[in-house]
Amino acid sequence: MKWWRNPLARWGAIILLVLYAGMVGADFLSPYDPYASQEQGALLPPTPIEWRPWPHVYPTTQGPLNIDTGERELRVDRSRPTPVQFLVRGYAYRWLELTLPIPQWTPRGWQVRDWRVFPGIPCDWHLFGVAPPAHLNLLGTDDQGRDQFSRLLLGSRISLSVGLVGILITFPIGILLGGIAGYAGGWVDALLMRLVEVLMTIPSVYLLVALAAVLPPGLTSSQRFVLIVFITSFINWAGLARVIRGQVLSIKEQGFVQAARALGASPLGILWRHILPQTTTYVIISATLTVPGFIVAESVLSLVGLGIEQPDASWGNMLSLATNVSIMLLHPWLVWPPAVMIILAVLGFNLLGDGLRDSLDPRQSGR
Repeated sequence: MKWWRNPLARWGAIILLVLYAGMVGADFLSPYDPYASQEQGALLPPTPIEWRPWPHVYPTTQGPLNIDTGERELRVDRSRPTPVQFLVRGYAYRWLELTLPIPQWTPRGWQVRDWRVFPGIPCDWHLFGVAPPAHLNLLGTDDQGRDQFSRLLLGSRISLSVGLVGILITFPIGILLGGIAGYAGGWVDALLMRLVEVLMTIPSVYLLVALAAVLPPGLTSSQRFVLIVFITSFINWAGLARVIRGQVLSIKEQGFVQAARALGASPLGILWRHILPQTTTYVIISATLTVPGFIVAESVLSLVGLGIEQPDASWGNMLSLATNVSIMLLHPWLVWPPAVMIILAVLGFNLLGDGLRDSLDPRQSGR
């Protein structure tokens, strides 16, 4: 594993492994139901943990609002220390449950329904927790009294998976059409490249806003955003196709391709077995550098109200509270956790992509 010896790739991989491990184990790591509100628990700051003589917390609630300052009195019941426990039972969930929105034709027209790919494993165990009436809110609570740490983990499912879904759609289309254009040449190449040029002139932001406006009503936020990802992915393949086409133009003149053609191999077989595998290094590097774009796009759409909507969570719509100045000043714990997660995810993919490029690209090895 040559790339692992590269410090950039190694640190990028470690960051992503931690983030995706948190995504996979989000239910187990979440102490509370991300959709459930705590009684008298709106806008609570992060719960302080007392370490002596053992790790414990105190029941905390919000008092009345001070109209002049906008602050609330924090009421801490220090007569009831509650120990922090590990491997506790809590709300029930289905671990690894996977559902996908599938368009279906009905007598009323096209509708999107959730198709359960994997039912998940029923479980109610959680890594840590405290006995009621105390609560352990590591990152505080939001304006609805919901645990921010649990919602941050829930939001990682959308924010981290959207990039993977995007490249799974974009890259096969871009690789195949770019390879065909480069190998076939002639009118096929001209037609596909004109299509690529048209698609590359479409402004992505305006397209996303238009798509969000014309999608049918009644869709959940997750269904609407996945549809937007699917549609935009069919357009974002253009840049990749252009690069693959240029690589194929140079590879198809090499000796091993000429030998395969002389032995009677079909054009599609030559393209699939001999030419496209030579672009694997570029595709891997490009994929790691493309995922951050999808993550940022999800964050921007949710930030402006066109992506995931409440009560569902994503890092983007959690960050939308940053548009309220009073929230940033009085309740900063609602803003910085999703911002840090977005920065770490984008940084991890960029470090991994740069490290892979330096390690796998032979043109970089001598520098």
